[in-house]
Amino acid sequence: MNYLQIQNESTVKLKKTPVKNFLHKVLDKLGKDKWEVSVLFTGDAFIQQLNREYRGKDEPTDVLSFAQVDNKEAFPENGGRFYAGDIVISMETLAKNADYFGISVNEELKRLLVHGILHLSGMDHENNNPDQPMLVEQEKILNQFTGVVLL
Repeated sequence: MNYLQIQNESTVKLKKTPVKNFLHKVLDKLGKDKWEVSVLFTGDAFIQQLNREYRGKDEPTDVLSFAQVDNKEAFPENGGRFYAGDIVISMETLAKNADYFGISVNEELKRLLVHGILHLSGMDHENNNPDQPMLVEQEKILNQFTGVVLL
């Protein structure tokens, strides 16, 4: 069983249960068990501060992931809990991106949640080119959840 903590500090009303259910399904699809993940929904000002502090980029972004460990050898053995890390999502940038790409906010929310989980899984991408292996995997996972509504 995975352990999820959801906190909403954004101005957007979110129901935690659909988000948790979606994340549980994504983690199950990826074969992750006993993972502990926290997700914080925030606005542009806070995520910009984090982006500046941890990535040296003084601008808001849509999602940041903070893995607790950097290597797969740190996964616990014999059934222990794995503290995977934290995902921070700016609902303001998420809405701007959804508008820019001509997709629903719901679809972009699912994309950012999967993106964050893949980063916590140890995957990364050099750029946002859709042929990057992580982004290909992201879209493959999203295609399995086309009817899921989170908002």
